[in-house]
Amino acid sequence: MPKRVVPEHLRRRRRPTKGGTVLSEQLIVDTALRMLREHGGQGLTARRLGAALGADPSTLYRYFRGMDELTLAVGDALIGRALRGWSPTYDWQKDLRTLGLRIHTAYLAHPQAAVLTASRVSGRAHEIASDEAVLGVLHRAGFATADAVRVYHCFIDQTLAFAALDAAALALPEAARRADEAVWRATYAGLPASTHPHIAPAAPYLVAEMNVSAYPAALDMLIESAAARLAGP
Repeated sequence: MPKRVVPEHLRRRRRPTKGGTVLSEQLIVDTALRMLREHGGQGLTARRLGAALGADPSTLYRYFRGMDELTLAVGDALIGRALRGWSPTYDWQKDLRTLGLRIHTAYLAHPQAAVLTASRVSGRAHEIASDEAVLGVLHRAGFATADAVRVYHCFIDQTLAFAALDAAALALPEAARRADEAVWRATYAGLPASTHPHIAPAAPYLVAEMNVSAYPAALDMLIESAAARLAGP
């Protein structure tokens, strides 16, 4: 059964925890982000989070119904960081590209959190604000509502899919990540044209391309495709 959440106006403690900390939802989310960065997803538990905050773990349920709700709040915080300071230029292609890169970058700044949250839907304030921002960009560009939703769907799924993929690579142990990167140079670059006529001439380009994110290029392709649809036949 879900834990009962104390109404927002009653959540804040009037006195510090035994560790001298005055709890807030923002502090808990920020601490969870730090713990995810340091210990990964398996290291984020109510017990450990309570210890890091100097509070009894049960105190966390004054703010969140459970760890899953906290996970959603962490994801929403990443989107909030992406939107911080953004305002439209009314060049829709530039605005869409900027929003995509901001979201992708915000997730990659916290790869362990991104792996946990990129596939989730929270319905929280920052997520809703980002949806409104993207749809607003597309509306001002002249897309009909149904077409705007179609472009938005492709845009946000592509952005979050790349965020999850790229974050998963960054979250690997350093040795594993470097080993994966070396495969392109050590294996693919040595394949002969006699047995691999397509890979062999492409090998130098594969070595140069495959260890960096394809997201910026994929985003440009999506925007170009959307612009062509908007222009019509």
